[in-house]
Amino acid sequence: MSRLFRDVDGGSLYPQGSVVCIGAFDGLHLGHRALVRHAASRARALGVAAVALSFEPLPREFFAAGAAPPRLTLPRARIEGLRDLGADGIGLLRFDVRLASMSAENFVRDVLVGRLSAREVWVGPEFRFGRKRGGDMATLRRLGTHLDFEAGEIEPVALDGERVSSTRIRNALGDGDFRLASRLLGRPYAIAGHVVRGAQLGRTLGFPTANLRFGGKTPAFTGIHAAWVHGVGKTPIAAVTSFGTRPTVDGVEPLLEAHLFDFDGDLYGRRIEVEFVAKLRDEEKFPDLQSLVAQMHKDAAQARAILQQAPKQAYA
Repeated sequence: MSRLFRDVDGGSLYPQGSVVCIGAFDGLHLGHRALVRHAASRARALGVAAVALSFEPLPREFFAAGAAPPRLTLPRARIEGLRDLGADGIGLLRFDVRLASMSAENFVRDVLVGRLSAREVWVGPEFRFGRKRGGDMATLRRLGTHLDFEAGEIEPVALDGERVSSTRIRNALGDGDFRLASRLLGRPYAIAGHVVRGAQLGRTLGFPTANLRFGGKTPAFTGIHAAWVHGVGKTPIAAVTSFGTRPTVDGVEPLLEAHLFDFDGDLYGRRIEVEFVAKLRDEEKFPDLQSLVAQMHKDAAQARAILQQAPKQAYA
């Protein structure tokens, strides 16, 4: 069981030392996976703990003026993914005014050395940290010579001649290119969560849905999609989903609604994963509910046809 911590204060969590990797880890794509796995391998070689260090909220969310930037992965999925990649400890440091104003040197001394007793620190390409992004790889290596740790940078991971990044994945999802997003991630893109109660309008309209909230974050895409729903039965269940604010009923909060085909059961409180396969259309504001229902029938028929030809991939 991986150890989760959020505070920068306190004594050393790993007195015997650790190997630390640092990143946003939003999406846990192929580049992130390479970084975490490398740190875990080095930790095993040294006989110490592997620690994946990140932030919540993400720095770009904290500094955003106006609408928050799109998010790929919610905190729980990020924690589970880092654990599965071999992290013994996972730090989701509270990114607040205090942490944002901490100098790179103090971050190294207080967090990497004081809190984590780092023996090695690994980062991805072009890594920057500390107040006003004042620290970089040269900073880590300079301080490491004085504070007795080594610092290294892994090679970038490329796909189709271009570096794998969260930005590429967000763009792919925004374009409805789930095939490319899956290749960059190393797995199908999915959103997981506990089913919550909604207004039950879908049931009234003949399309009952399992609803997932997006944790107050901004999704990378919206619209109507064909999808597989995992976590309900032994095999994935075909579904048509709506992800967005539901403009026809003047919704505000982003909500993921999944209508599972040929399924009748109570899913409230169940944790499920919705794996997106293909985009059908954008969200649309209809003049009335009758028009909405007519389109929902068309969406359902199109989703069924697509999923009959799509493999039932496993979210991992």
